Amino acid sequence: MTDDSIHTQRTGTLLAEDVLLALFDPSSGTIAGENTLFYVLGGAVLADLASTEQASSEDAGIRGVRIHAEGDAPDDALLRPAWDYISEKPREVQGVLAAIGPNLRAPLLDRLVERGHLHRSEHRALGVFPTTKLSEGDTGRRGEIVDAMRRALVDGEQPDPRTAAIIALVSASGGLPTLHREIPWSGTTATRAKEIERSDWAADAAAAAVTRTMIAIITNTLAATAVITNR
Repeated sequence: MTDDSIHTQRTGTLLAEDVLLALFDPSSGTIAGENTLFYVLGGAVLADLASTEQASSEDAGIRGVRIHAEGDAPDDALLRPAWDYISEKPREVQGVLAAIGPNLRAPLLDRLVERGHLHRSEHRALGVFPTTKLSEGDTGRRGEIVDAMRRALVDGEQPDPRTAAIIALVSASGGLPTLHREIPWSGTTATRAKEIERSDWAADAAAAAVTRTMIAIITNTLAATAVITNR
């Protein structure tokens, strides 16, 4: 991926879509990191809103960081509920993620299927029970995402902001080791991922700086949540 921004308007794809696609395991047809997935997807949606200057954060002192809406409501149906929620009043990060995240998995998967990035087939387990199976689509999108992640994490290449955002969200959730078949997992890889979480990778413009700040806030929240969830 060569895009120099996480901007959805430029890529035509939500960051949340790319994050979910990266976490899809083609060998099993499952999504990695289900325990914290709704936090990750919620975080990606907030980052999408921040990248279009429709969400920002403020330090509320002893009350912690609060997220609030900016500008007009987004046109995208997957972003609108999150914007509506934070437009009511400034809200703390974990509460926002818990409120918006659980309703994102299904519609995001539907969109990935509609766009051909994933295929969905229906069959019957043991010839009786109806089940749904996901498989990788033929657009090559997932391969592009994972290749860019691997170049950044294994080869040491400087990631573009969108790839860095994907890595930061997946890493903070604890989901990177599940991609070991495609991105070899090691202490070096883990260190590199944390460096990308902390790095100043999107500060070339005002909107990019807001996005970077939002990602940092979200990844800190995700990391704390992942520790608690995985105990």
